[in-house]
Amino acid sequence: MLILQAERDALLKPLQAVTGIVERRHTLPILSNVLIEKKGGQVSLLATDLEIQITTANTDELTGEDFRLTTSAKKLQDILRAVPAGTITLDQLDGRLTLKAGKSRFNLQTLPADDFPLLSVNGAAEASFTLAQRELKKLLAQVQFGMAVQDIRYYLNGLLLQTEGNQVRLVATDGHRLAFSSTTLADSLPKAEVILPRKTILELYKLLQDSDEAITIELLSNQVRFSFGSTVIISKVVDGKFPDYNRVIPLDNDKLFLISRLDFLHALQRAAILANEKFRGVRLVLKAGSLSILCTNSEQEEAEEELEIAYDGASLEIGFNINYLLDVLTNLSVDTLQLAFGDGNRSALVTIPDNPDFKYIVMPMRI
Repeated sequence: MLILQAERDALLKPLQAVTGIVERRHTLPILSNVLIEKKGGQVSLLATDLEIQITTANTDELTGEDFRLTTSAKKLQDILRAVPAGTITLDQLDGRLTLKAGKSRFNLQTLPADDFPLLSVNGAAEASFTLAQRELKKLLAQVQFGMAVQDIRYYLNGLLLQTEGNQVRLVATDGHRLAFSSTTLADSLPKAEVILPRKTILELYKLLQDSDEAITIELLSNQVRFSFGSTVIISKVVDGKFPDYNRVIPLDNDKLFLISRLDFLHALQRAAILANEKFRGVRLVLKAGSLSILCTNSEQEEAEEELEIAYDGASLEIGFNINYLLDVLTNLSVDTLQLAFGDGNRSALVTIPDNPDFKYIVMPMRI
Protein backbone atom coordinates (compact mmCIF):
# COMPACT_ATOMS: atom_id res chain seq x y z
CA MET A 1 0.00 0.00 0.00
CA LEU A 2 1.43 3.36 -1.05
CA ILE A 3 1.53 5.57 2.05
CA LEU A 4 3.69 8.50 0.98
CA GLN A 5 5.08 10.19 -2.10
CA ALA A 6 7.42 13.13 -1.53
CA GLU A 7 10.65 14.83 -2.46
CA ARG A 8 13.65 13.15 -0.78
CA ASP A 9 14.59 16.26 1.23
CA ALA A 10 11.04 16.59 2.59
CA LEU A 11 11.82 13.48 4.65
CA LEU A 12 15.62 13.71 4.97
CA LYS A 13 15.78 17.19 6.57
CA PRO A 14 13.40 16.47 9.49
CA LEU A 15 14.96 13.00 9.88
CA GLN A 16 18.44 14.53 10.29
CA ALA A 17 17.06 16.83 12.98
CA VAL A 18 15.98 13.93 15.21
CA THR A 19 18.51 11.12 14.55
CA GLY A 20 21.37 12.74 16.50
CA ILE A 21 20.02 11.33 19.77
CA VAL A 22 19.39 7.80 18.48
CA GLU A 23 21.75 5.16 19.86
CA ARG A 24 22.71 2.43 17.36
CA ARG A 25 22.77 -0.28 20.01
CA HIS A 26 20.17 -0.11 22.72
CA THR A 27 18.73 -2.59 25.20
CA LEU A 28 15.31 -1.64 23.76
CA PRO A 29 15.56 -2.28 19.98
CA ILE A 30 12.69 0.10 19.25
CA LEU A 31 14.78 3.04 20.55
CA SER A 32 17.00 2.63 17.48
CA ASN A 33 13.92 3.51 15.44
CA VAL A 34 12.25 6.76 14.47
CA LEU A 35 8.49 7.18 14.83
CA ILE A 36 7.04 8.54 11.57
CA GLU A 37 3.46 9.75 11.59
CA LYS A 38 1.37 11.33 8.83
CA LYS A 39 -1.82 13.20 9.63
CA GLY A 40 -3.50 15.09 6.84
CA GLY A 41 -0.81 16.72 4.73
CA GLN A 42 1.87 16.82 7.46
CA VAL A 43 4.51 14.25 8.38
CA SER A 44 6.10 14.37 11.85
CA LEU A 45 9.15 12.44 13.04
CA LEU A 46 10.04 11.62 16.63
CA ALA A 47 13.12 10.04 18.23
CA THR A 48 13.99 9.45 21.88
CA ASP A 49 16.60 7.82 24.09
CA LEU A 50 14.25 8.04 27.14
CA GLU A 51 16.23 11.07 28.41
CA ILE A 52 15.65 13.40 25.44
CA GLN A 53 12.85 13.42 22.90
CA ILE A 54 12.96 15.40 19.66
CA THR A 55 9.91 15.89 17.45
CA THR A 56 9.93 17.78 14.19
CA ALA A 57 7.56 18.07 11.27
CA ASN A 58 7.70 18.78 7.58
CA THR A 59 5.55 21.84 6.97
CA ASP A 60 5.00 21.10 3.25
CA GLU A 61 1.71 19.55 2.15
CA LEU A 62 2.48 15.91 1.35
CA THR A 63 0.28 13.39 -0.45
CA GLY A 64 -0.50 9.88 0.73
CA GLU A 65 -2.44 7.95 3.38
CA ASP A 66 -2.39 8.72 7.10
CA PHE A 67 -0.07 6.25 8.90
CA ARG A 68 2.08 5.62 11.98
CA LEU A 69 5.15 3.38 11.91
CA THR A 70 8.67 3.02 13.31
CA THR A 71 11.75 1.97 11.39
CA SER A 72 15.53 2.15 11.81
CA ALA A 73 16.48 5.83 12.04
CA LYS A 74 20.11 5.44 10.96
CA LYS A 75 19.39 3.05 8.07
CA LEU A 76 16.62 5.28 6.73
CA GLN A 77 18.88 8.32 7.01
CA ASP A 78 21.76 6.54 5.24
CA ILE A 79 19.44 5.45 2.42
CA LEU A 80 17.97 8.93 1.92
CA ARG A 81 21.44 10.46 1.88
CA ALA A 82 22.63 7.94 -0.68
CA VAL A 83 19.79 8.19 -3.20
CA PRO A 84 19.74 11.17 -5.58
CA ALA A 85 17.47 14.17 -4.95
CA GLY A 86 14.03 13.68 -6.45
CA THR A 87 10.77 11.88 -5.74
CA ILE A 88 10.67 8.93 -3.33
CA THR A 89 7.75 6.68 -2.45
CA LEU A 90 7.06 4.69 0.72
CA ASP A 91 4.96 1.52 0.75
CA GLN A 92 3.98 -0.47 3.84
CA LEU A 93 3.03 -4.15 3.76
CA ASP A 94 3.23 -6.98 6.32
CA GLY A 95 5.45 -5.15 8.80
CA ARG A 96 7.93 -3.98 6.18
CA LEU A 97 8.56 -0.54 4.73
CA THR A 98 9.55 -0.31 1.07
CA LEU A 99 11.33 2.83 -0.12
CA LYS A 100 11.68 3.44 -3.85
CA ALA A 101 13.80 6.14 -5.46
CA GLY A 102 14.30 5.98 -9.22
CA LYS A 103 15.38 2.43 -9.96
CA SER A 104 16.52 1.82 -6.34
CA ARG A 105 14.40 -0.19 -3.91
CA PHE A 106 14.95 -0.84 -0.19
CA ASN A 107 12.99 -3.04 2.24
CA LEU A 108 13.20 -2.09 5.92
CA GLN A 109 11.84 -3.79 9.04
CA THR A 110 9.25 -1.88 11.07
CA LEU A 111 8.12 -2.23 14.68
CA PRO A 112 4.62 -1.32 15.94
CA ALA A 113 4.18 2.42 16.54
CA ASP A 114 2.03 1.71 19.63
CA ASP A 115 5.10 0.14 21.31
CA PHE A 116 7.22 3.27 20.88
CA PRO A 117 7.97 4.86 24.30
CA LEU A 118 7.15 8.58 24.57
CA LEU A 119 8.29 11.04 27.24
CA SER A 120 5.25 12.40 29.05
CA VAL A 121 5.33 16.10 29.94
CA ASN A 122 5.14 16.71 33.66
CA GLY A 123 2.79 19.48 34.74
CA ALA A 124 2.73 23.17 34.02
CA ALA A 125 5.85 25.28 33.42
CA GLU A 126 7.50 26.84 36.49
CA ALA A 127 9.11 29.47 34.25
CA SER A 128 8.76 30.21 30.54
CA PHE A 129 10.52 32.71 28.29
CA THR A 130 11.24 33.41 24.65
CA LEU A 131 14.49 34.39 22.93
CA ALA A 132 15.62 34.80 19.34
CA GLN A 133 17.33 31.57 18.21
CA ARG A 134 20.41 33.62 17.32
CA GLU A 135 20.60 34.97 20.89
CA LEU A 136 20.36 31.54 22.52
CA LYS A 137 22.90 30.07 20.08
CA LYS A 138 25.35 32.86 20.99
CA LEU A 139 24.83 32.32 24.73
CA LEU A 140 25.40 28.57 24.35
CA ALA A 141 28.53 29.11 22.23
CA GLN A 142 30.01 31.23 25.01
CA VAL A 143 29.67 28.52 27.69
CA GLN A 144 29.08 25.00 26.35
CA PHE A 145 32.78 24.22 25.86
CA GLY A 146 33.20 24.49 29.66
CA MET A 147 31.04 21.42 30.37
CA ALA A 148 32.77 18.36 31.79
CA VAL A 149 32.91 15.12 29.80
CA GLN A 150 32.05 11.95 31.76
CA ASP A 151 33.01 13.40 35.14
CA ILE A 152 31.99 11.29 38.13
CA ARG A 153 30.43 14.49 39.49
CA TYR A 154 27.57 13.97 37.04
CA TYR A 155 26.11 17.46 37.63
CA LEU A 156 29.19 18.94 35.92
CA ASN A 157 28.39 16.99 32.70
CA GLY A 158 25.82 19.59 31.82
CA LEU A 159 24.96 23.25 31.87
CA LEU A 160 23.19 25.33 34.53
CA LEU A 161 20.23 27.36 33.26
CA GLN A 162 19.05 29.91 35.79
CA THR A 163 16.21 32.45 35.68
CA GLU A 164 15.76 35.31 38.17
CA GLY A 165 13.97 38.61 37.61
CA ASN A 166 14.70 39.70 34.07
CA GLN A 167 17.93 37.68 33.89
CA VAL A 168 18.64 34.35 32.19
CA ARG A 169 22.05 32.90 33.08
CA LEU A 170 23.98 29.95 31.65
CA VAL A 171 26.97 28.46 33.49
CA ALA A 172 29.25 25.52 32.67
CA THR A 173 32.25 24.22 34.61
CA ASP A 174 34.45 21.12 34.70
CA GLY A 175 36.11 22.03 38.00
CA HIS A 176 39.18 23.60 36.31
CA ARG A 177 37.49 26.44 34.43
CA LEU A 178 34.09 28.10 34.42
CA ALA A 179 32.16 29.94 31.71
CA PHE A 180 29.24 32.29 32.47
CA SER A 181 26.93 34.15 30.09
CA SER A 182 23.67 35.98 30.68
CA THR A 183 21.03 38.00 28.89
CA THR A 184 18.34 40.46 29.98
CA LEU A 185 14.70 39.93 29.10
CA ALA A 186 11.86 42.43 28.91
CA ASP A 187 9.73 40.36 31.32
CA SER A 188 10.39 39.31 34.90
CA LEU A 189 10.74 35.59 35.65
CA PRO A 190 10.49 33.55 38.86
CA LYS A 191 13.70 32.27 40.41
CA ALA A 192 14.35 28.79 38.98
CA GLU A 193 17.31 26.69 37.92
CA VAL A 194 17.91 23.40 36.14
CA ILE A 195 20.96 21.47 34.97
CA LEU A 196 20.62 20.48 31.31
CA PRO A 197 22.44 17.29 30.19
CA ARG A 198 25.43 17.64 27.88
CA LYS A 199 23.75 15.63 25.11
CA THR A 200 20.70 17.93 25.17
CA ILE A 201 22.88 21.04 24.85
CA LEU A 202 24.89 19.64 21.94
CA GLU A 203 21.75 18.58 20.03
CA LEU A 204 19.97 21.88 20.71
CA TYR A 205 23.00 23.88 19.55
CA LYS A 206 23.12 21.91 16.28
CA LEU A 207 19.45 22.57 15.54
CA LEU A 208 19.32 26.29 16.38
CA GLN A 209 19.29 28.64 13.39
CA ASP A 210 21.29 31.86 13.21
CA SER A 211 18.03 33.80 12.85
CA ASP A 212 15.64 36.09 14.73
CA GLU A 213 12.96 33.40 14.81
CA ALA A 214 11.80 32.71 18.36
CA ILE A 215 12.51 29.78 20.63
CA THR A 216 10.33 29.25 23.71
CA ILE A 217 11.98 27.63 26.74
CA GLU A 218 9.79 26.14 29.47
CA LEU A 219 11.18 24.88 32.79
CA LEU A 220 8.94 22.08 34.04
CA SER A 221 9.23 20.16 37.32
CA ASN A 222 12.03 17.82 36.19
CA GLN A 223 12.12 18.55 32.46
CA VAL A 224 12.80 21.37 30.03
CA ARG A 225 10.92 21.92 26.78
CA PHE A 226 12.36 23.89 23.83
CA SER A 227 9.91 24.82 21.06
CA PHE A 228 11.08 26.50 17.85
CA GLY A 229 9.83 26.36 14.27
CA SER A 230 8.29 22.92 13.83
CA THR A 231 10.69 21.31 16.35
CA VAL A 232 10.06 20.43 20.02
CA ILE A 233 12.80 19.06 22.31
CA ILE A 234 11.79 17.64 25.69
CA SER A 235 14.66 16.76 28.00
CA LYS A 236 14.99 15.38 31.49
CA VAL A 237 17.24 17.47 33.73
CA VAL A 238 20.24 16.36 35.78
CA ASP A 239 19.37 15.71 39.41
CA GLY A 240 22.03 17.37 41.53
CA LYS A 241 23.23 20.61 43.06
CA PHE A 242 25.37 22.81 40.83
CA PRO A 243 28.30 24.49 42.65
CA ASP A 244 27.95 28.15 43.70
CA TYR A 245 29.71 29.75 40.75
CA ASN A 246 29.79 33.22 42.32
CA ARG A 247 32.36 31.99 44.87
CA VAL A 248 34.98 31.24 42.21
CA ILE A 249 34.78 34.55 40.31
CA PRO A 250 37.92 36.51 41.32
CA LEU A 251 36.95 40.08 42.18
CA ASP A 252 40.32 41.56 43.19
CA ASN A 253 42.65 40.60 40.32
CA ASP A 254 44.62 43.83 39.85
CA LYS A 255 46.83 43.05 36.82
CA LEU A 256 44.49 44.10 34.01
CA PHE A 257 45.04 44.68 30.31
CA LEU A 258 43.20 44.55 26.98
CA ILE A 259 44.32 42.20 24.21
CA SER A 260 43.24 41.44 20.65
CA ARG A 261 41.39 38.12 20.72
CA LEU A 262 42.70 37.02 17.32
CA ASP A 263 46.32 38.04 18.01
CA PHE A 264 46.24 36.12 21.29
CA LEU A 265 44.51 33.12 19.67
CA HIS A 266 46.96 32.88 16.77
CA ALA A 267 49.98 33.22 19.07
CA LEU A 268 48.66 30.44 21.32
CA GLN A 269 47.89 28.20 18.34
CA ARG A 270 51.47 28.57 17.08
CA ALA A 271 52.98 27.98 20.53
CA ALA A 272 50.69 24.96 21.11
CA ILE A 273 52.51 23.08 18.31
CA LEU A 274 55.38 22.48 20.76
CA ALA A 275 53.29 22.10 23.93
CA ASN A 276 53.64 18.89 25.94
CA GLU A 277 51.06 16.53 24.45
CA LYS A 278 50.05 15.11 27.83
CA PHE A 279 50.02 18.16 30.11
CA ARG A 280 49.30 20.88 27.48
CA GLY A 281 50.93 23.55 29.64
CA VAL A 282 51.67 27.14 28.58
CA ARG A 283 53.57 29.79 30.56
CA LEU A 284 52.45 33.39 30.30
CA VAL A 285 55.02 36.02 31.31
CA LEU A 286 53.51 39.44 31.89
CA LYS A 287 55.80 42.49 31.91
CA ALA A 288 55.34 46.20 31.28
CA GLY A 289 54.35 46.52 27.62
CA SER A 290 54.46 42.81 26.71
CA LEU A 291 52.91 39.38 27.19
CA SER A 292 55.18 36.41 26.39
CA ILE A 293 53.79 32.94 25.63
CA LEU A 294 56.12 29.96 26.23
CA CYS A 295 55.57 26.27 25.50
CA THR A 296 58.02 23.42 25.97
CA ASN A 297 57.77 19.65 25.63
CA SER A 298 59.56 16.52 26.81
CA GLU A 299 61.99 16.69 23.84
CA GLN A 300 63.28 20.05 25.22
CA GLU A 301 61.78 21.89 22.24
CA GLU A 302 60.49 25.39 22.90
CA ALA A 303 58.13 27.92 21.30
CA GLU A 304 58.03 31.57 22.31
CA GLU A 305 55.63 34.28 21.18
CA GLU A 306 55.56 37.90 22.31
CA LEU A 307 52.63 40.30 22.06
CA GLU A 308 52.73 44.03 22.70
CA ILE A 309 50.10 45.20 25.20
CA ALA A 310 49.24 48.41 27.01
CA TYR A 311 50.27 47.38 30.53
CA ASP A 312 52.53 49.04 33.07
CA GLY A 313 51.83 47.05 36.25
CA ALA A 314 53.86 44.47 38.17
CA SER A 315 55.44 41.48 36.42
CA LEU A 316 53.90 38.01 36.68
CA GLU A 317 54.62 34.47 35.49
CA ILE A 318 51.74 32.00 35.48
CA GLY A 319 50.94 28.63 33.87
CA PHE A 320 47.71 27.33 32.32
CA ASN A 321 46.36 24.41 30.34
CA ILE A 322 46.65 25.90 26.84
CA ASN A 323 43.47 24.14 25.67
CA TYR A 324 41.41 26.06 28.24
CA LEU A 325 42.64 29.35 26.78
CA LEU A 326 42.17 28.21 23.17
CA ASP A 327 38.57 27.14 23.92
CA VAL A 328 37.41 30.55 25.08
CA LEU A 329 39.25 32.45 22.34
CA THR A 330 37.82 30.19 19.64
CA ASN A 331 34.22 30.37 20.84
CA LEU A 332 33.94 34.12 21.30
CA SER A 333 33.41 36.45 18.35
CA VAL A 334 34.52 39.80 19.81
CA ASP A 335 37.62 41.76 18.76
CA THR A 336 39.02 42.66 22.20
CA LEU A 337 39.17 40.87 25.54
CA GLN A 338 40.23 41.95 29.01
CA LEU A 339 42.49 39.64 31.01
CA ALA A 340 42.75 40.06 34.78
CA PHE A 341 45.42 38.24 36.83
CA GLY A 342 46.14 38.21 40.55
CA ASP A 343 49.25 36.23 41.45
CA GLY A 344 50.69 32.96 40.12
CA ASN A 345 48.33 30.85 42.24
CA ARG A 346 45.10 32.70 41.54
CA SER A 347 42.55 32.05 38.80
CA ALA A 348 42.55 34.37 35.80
CA LEU A 349 39.42 36.20 34.69
CA VAL A 350 38.61 36.77 31.01
CA THR A 351 35.88 39.30 30.24
CA ILE A 352 34.57 41.38 27.34
CA PRO A 353 35.19 45.12 27.88
CA ASP A 354 32.04 47.04 28.94
CA ASN A 355 30.00 43.83 28.93
CA PRO A 356 29.03 42.28 32.29
CA ASP A 357 27.17 39.42 30.57
CA PHE A 358 30.21 37.18 30.02
CA LYS A 359 32.90 35.85 32.37
CA TYR A 360 35.42 33.05 31.98
CA ILE A 361 37.52 31.86 34.93
CA VAL A 362 40.46 29.52 34.46
CA MET A 363 42.56 28.02 37.22
CA PRO A 364 46.35 28.11 36.91
CA MET A 365 48.50 24.98 36.66
CA ARG A 366 52.01 24.32 37.87
CA ILE A 367 54.48 23.89 35.00
